[in-house]
Amino acid sequence: MRRLLRSSSGLAMVEFAFALPIFVALLFGGLEVINLVMAHMRVSQIAITVADNAGRVRQGIDEADIYETFAGADQMGNMINFAQNGRIVLSSLEPNRQSGGNAGQMINWQRCYGSMNVAPSYGRQGQGRTNSSLAAGMGPAGQRIRAADGTAVMFVEVTYRYTPTLVPSIVNNGLTMRYESAFNVRERTNQDITNTQNLAVNSC
Repeated sequence: MRRLLRSSSGLAMVEFAFALPIFVALLFGGLEVINLVMAHMRVSQIAITVADNAGRVRQGIDEADIYETFAGADQMGNMINFAQNGRIVLSSLEPNRQSGGNAGQMINWQRCYGSMNVAPSYGRQGQGRTNSSLAAGMGPAGQRIRAADGTAVMFVEVTYRYTPTLVPSIVNNGLTMRYESAFNVRERTNQDITNTQNLAVNSC
């Protein structure tokens, strides 16, 4: 009995049994944090890239250009299943060419991509066309963006629902990420969108 009480041959195994759950929790928690950070980075990059690519289209913009822009976003978001769990709202913000009390900004056209059911935050296509409802522009309070006369701003809203990869049940309905981005158009004089190939319109 004394020999048994003094024995330390199984001590390491007992300590390992106590430490293993803590080690596993830290390991999986760390991996989950990395996945979350990478998802945030990917969603932010999608917002910036879509606004930038849409603003780079010169001369005139067509539905085919929107398809190409969204195809690029699909490639960027493929690893996080963005098409199934996200939503892109691309709006062309322009002066409404009204005068007096009706002068302001308008959403000349608007296109969406992704299966997530999210409504545009600042209005739908046509908002502000005949009135000053968008006089302050688009964006959160204190950070509104306006388009200068004769040009347009490509304003992008990206929303994504992140579900933890390793332990999905720790967050009910996932975590919602949202990013916005805006770029001026470059060298494009005609801001109205065309559809020369009769493609299906990715309306919102």
